[in-house]
Formats: sequence, C-alpha cells, structure tokens
Amino acid sequence: MQHLKEPSKDKKKPKVTLKQAFKTIIWPRRKLVFLGLILIIIRSLAGFVLPLQSKVLLDEVVPGKDYSQLYTLIAIVVTAILVQAITSFLLTKVLSIQAQYLISELRAQVQKKILSLPISFFDNTKSGALVSRIMSDVDGVKNLIGTGLVQLVGGSFTAIISLVYLLDINIWMTVYTFVPLSIFGIIALKSFKYIRPIFRARGKINAEVKGRLTETLAGVRVIKAFNAEDQESKVFEKGVNDIFINVKKSLTATAIMTSSSTFLIGLASAGIFGIGGHYMMQGEITQGQFLQFMFLLAFMVAPIIQMSNIGSQLTEALAGLDRTEELMNMAAEEDDENRTVELENFKGEIEFNNVSFEYEEGKSVLHNIDFKAAAGSVIALVGSSGSGKSTIAGLSATFLNPKSGQITIDGKDLSKVKLKSFRKHLGVVLQDEFLFEGSIRENILFPRPNATEAQLQAAVKAAYVNEFTDRFDEGLETLIGERGVKLSGGQRQRITIARAILADPKIIILDEATSNLDTESEALIQKSLAELTKNRTTIVIAHRLSTIRRADQILVIEAGKIAERGNHDELIASQGRYYDLYTYQAKI
Repeated sequence: MQHLKEPSKDKKKPKVTLKQAFKTIIWPRRKLVFLGLILIIIRSLAGFVLPLQSKVLLDEVVPGKDYSQLYTLIAIVVTAILVQAITSFLLTKVLSIQAQYLISELRAQVQKKILSLPISFFDNTKSGALVSRIMSDVDGVKNLIGTGLVQLVGGSFTAIISLVYLLDINIWMTVYTFVPLSIFGIIALKSFKYIRPIFRARGKINAEVKGRLTETLAGVRVIKAFNAEDQESKVFEKGVNDIFINVKKSLTATAIMTSSSTFLIGLASAGIFGIGGHYMMQGEITQGQFLQFMFLLAFMVAPIIQMSNIGSQLTEALAGLDRTEELMNMAAEEDDENRTVELENFKGEIEFNNVSFEYEEGKSVLHNIDFKAAAGSVIALVGSSGSGKSTIAGLSATFLNPKSGQITIDGKDLSKVKLKSFRKHLGVVLQDEFLFEGSIRENILFPRPNATEAQLQAAVKAAYVNEFTDRFDEGLETLIGERGVKLSGGQRQRITIARAILADPKIIILDEATSNLDTESEALIQKSLAELTKNRTTIVIAHRLSTIRRADQILVIEAGKIAERGNHDELIASQGRYYDLYTYQAKI
C-alpha cells in the first residue's frame, strides 16, 4: 500500500482522507469498482420497474380490466426482480470477495512492516496490541472497496433518478420533502465529524485490552501461583469498560442519526399524505400517481438513510487507516540510508571501540567499552545482574545501536553494514528460549527449512536433543505446545542450541545458554558447545563461570564498564572481581 500522509493525534496534522484512500486503495482496483458500479446501476434501474408500473396498474389496467396487460405487467416486474437478484449476487461475488482479499493483502503488508521495525519498537509495544493492529485496524477497509462505497454511489444514483421522477409528478410535494431531509443531512455530517475520533480511540483501547489479555493468558501460571486472578480480572474489567464507554459514545451519535431520520422522514410522509390527499381531491394527480410518488419517495429516502450507515462504516475504515498508516510510515531498520556495505569474504572479527549506550536519554548503561573478538575466538561476558552483559550482546547482534563509539565487523563500521548482509552470518541462543508451537523437527529446521535429513540429525546429535527425543513415542515429530510448554527448560534450551547449530553461522551469541539446564544436561551441552564454537566467533554470557573456563578472553562487566579482562587462569591469578565470583560459586 502506498504511503498516505502521516496521521497523528495532533489535530493540526492531516488525517487519511477519502480522497487519499481513493488514490491508494480504490484507484488501483478501478476495473472491479467500475464493474461494481455498472452492476449496482443495473440493479437500481431494475428497482424502478415496480414503482413505475404501479401507476399503470391503478390508472390503466384496473380501470380497463385488461387482463392481458396485467399479465404483461407481472412478467415485467418478475423479470426486474430476477435482474435485481442476479446483480446482487454478482456484486457480492465480485466486490465482497475482492474486499476480503484486500484485507488479507493489507494484513500481510502491515505484518511485514512490523517485522521490519527495530527491536526497540517491540520493547515498548505489547505483542497483543500489535496483533490487534494487524488483524483489526484494516478490517474496515472492506467498506472502501467492497459493497459499502459502491452502494454509496449507487444509492446516490437511485436518489437522483427518484428525484427527477418526483419533480415530474409534483414539484411542491417534492420540495416539501427536502426540508426534513436537509435537516437530517446536516445532523449526519456533524455526527460523522464527532464519530471519527471515537473510532480511532476505540482502535487504541482495543489494542491495549487485547495486549493485556494476551499477556494474562501467556502468564497464567504466574497469575495462579501468586493468587492474582482477581487482580487481573479487575484490570481486564476496566479495559472492557473503557471499550463500553467508547462504544456508548458512538452508539449515542448513531442513535441521534437514526431517531432523527425516523422522525424527519415520518414528518415528511405525514405531510405528503396531507398534500397528496389535497391534490387528489382537487384532481391534480391520480391515485396511481400518488402511489407512484410514495414508492419513489421511499426509493429516494432509503439510500439517504443507507448513506448514513455507510458513512459510519467509511468513517470507521478511515480511522483504521489512520492507525495503519501510522505504522506504515515508521522507519524500518533497513531504511537507514547509511547502511550500504555488503559483507564479502566474511570472517567474523568483532571490535568495540569506545562504545557507550543508553536506553533512556541521560541514563548510560554502557560506558566506553573496548574489546576485540578475533575471528573464531570465544569471548565470555560475566558480571552481576544488570551490569550490561546482555546489552553488549544486543549491540553485537545489531538489535541495538550504540549511542557513541563504533562497532566494527571485519574492520567495517557495523552501523553502515546492511543488516541482512550481517545477520545471515549470525546465530543467537537467547536467555528466554523461544520455541514455536509445532513439532521439535519444525523448530530445529526453522532457520533452514530446506536442510537435509543428515544435516538435521547432525544438529540433533551435536546438541544432544536425541538424548530425550529417543524416549518420545513420536521422536522429532513430538508436538511441544505453545512456547514449548510440554518440555522441560533444559530440553527447550537444547532445541534452541540445535537450531543455532543447524543455521551454521559464523558468529554465535549465547545469552545464558546453559542457565536453565540441570547438571546432567549442562554436561551434555558443554560437549556440544565445543563443536558449536569451533571456527566461529562466539560471545557467551554465563552466570555459571565453570562453563567458560576455556574462553579465549573473559570480560568482567560491572556498572556498564569492563572491570577486568583476561583468560580464566589470568583472572584467577589476579584475585580480583572474577576470582571472588568464581570462588563464591565454587563454595556453593
């Protein structure tokens, strides 16, 4: 979808208009829309047969007792009804299906855009809220390309044709109907202006409530463990109450439009009865003309009432587009014009030169970090919780960007390297092991779906996944549940390591890779890590210092600074912070 003007909560900034939506959504599909317009015009013209033939029935057929003409008239009306039925079917077939295709297309585009955004965006946004924006915000767009907009145009056509006939029957009766209809039009326009920000706010509230609900369901074990069901229920109740208040506001505006239309159109009908009765008694119009006038008046009024409903739908669609375009206009990671370097003959040497970083302005997390990880070497990061180890790993993986200083890869400034060019050589095993719902096989094959069975089995054996899958009836085909809930922490961790081995990267980042393993599992993993890290640049974060004794270089991180560096023997000999941490763990 082409970008529209950037929407904002600031009223001074433009919102998505119907003209902009027409240009980006409707015009590219103009052939289908044009076909829909032709169909609805045919349907509208066929709809005029009944009111027009009603005059013939009362003024000619009945007085003349002409059965032949009566049969002809019935045949004409039935044919017109058949035409209406066929065109209605085709409208749904052509436009409604196309509208649903458009929705699926837009959802795919929004999802692709969201995945292109930097990690910092996800750190500050609930996953449930993003699901709502992908699935719900674009849903109203069906009214732009579907029958909604076409019915609006078709209804206008019907109203205009009806008006011409009404003026031909009696000008003064027609003029009288315009007074209440004009008042209704003014009320409707003001209502639409009032409703649009309500719809926009509803999208935001829905996203927040769905986001919290997603978190609640994902953390149900924690909630039950702390007996916090009532607390979460109250949070959700407040959220759904906010939705109720928002819906109540929109329903109030809609109710005003509906009741206004009922009263004003009823007033017009009552007046027409009086005026029409007068003209019939004066002999200025026939009974057939009066019946025809009432039919045509209904034909003119019905689209106007329908337009108010469609107008609400279009308003909701545009409000959804406001929020969708807000996402689409965000800068993707790859949009950085400075990232032009393609990595060739990749070796995997990483160097930090005076790197500092902060998550919040003025609150530094890392201070002047300097180190060099030679290609194929193992660098271990140790230190207290919150000292900055995971931040260094995040910077190494390009999930974060330094506030100052420079990170280089094979001597090239990492901030100028195309992310895909770098990340295709990167493998990550995170502290919070993440597995997709499905089978063990599918999760291991995730980075390389087309890997051979031999490559898969090699990864399985290297990570000792077969040590527990051989005991499962379904083996690698075992379904693991959402986020691998049916497996133990150690089993999940070994699957993520197998996944990293299969990816065969040049750089490996192990963030607490053995933190969830029991002693037996850890022993098995340590054997596989020697194979995994061979000829690969590896950055290891570990609380269990016994797992990093063979690291080429150990960096002790404290308060965002490198307090000590060296290999295990050197740091033990210096009897500094590393010595204290190591001997403390050894005693435990």
